[in-house]
Amino acid sequence: MTALSAAALYTGINILLLFLLSIRVVGSRMRTKVSLGSGGDPDLELRIRAHGNAAEYIPASMLGLIVLALLAVPVWAIHVLGGVFTLGRVLHALGLSATVLWARQFGMVFSWLGMLGIGAFAVYAALV
Repeated sequence: MTALSAAALYTGINILLLFLLSIRVVGSRMRTKVSLGSGGDPDLELRIRAHGNAAEYIPASMLGLIVLALLAVPVWAIHVLGGVFTLGRVLHALGLSATVLWARQFGMVFSWLGMLGIGAFAVYAALV
C-alpha cells in the first residue's frame, strides 16, 4: 500500500462517516417534518450537531493526510495519523449521537491528537 492509497483509505472512511451522519439527520427531519433548523426537537438538534461537528473537522484533516502522502511521508505515518484521527471521529460520532460522554471525550482527544500530528508532520515535511 502506498502513502496515497493509505490516505485514500482514511478519506473514504471519513466520507462514509459523514454520509451516515447525514442520513441520520435526514431521517430525523422526515420524522419530525422539520426542513430547516431543529424545530426545537432535541434528537434532531443532536443529529445536526453530530454531523456538523464531523463536517467541521474531517475536511482539513483529510486534506492534510493527502498532502503528507504527496510529500512522500512513510506509509506508516499516514496509517498512524489517519487511524488515530478516524478512531477519534468514530468515537465522537457515537458519543455525541448516543450521548455517551466517555466516547465523546475520548473521540475529541483522538481527533485533536490526529489533527495535531497531521499538522506538525506537514510543517516538518514541508521544511525538510
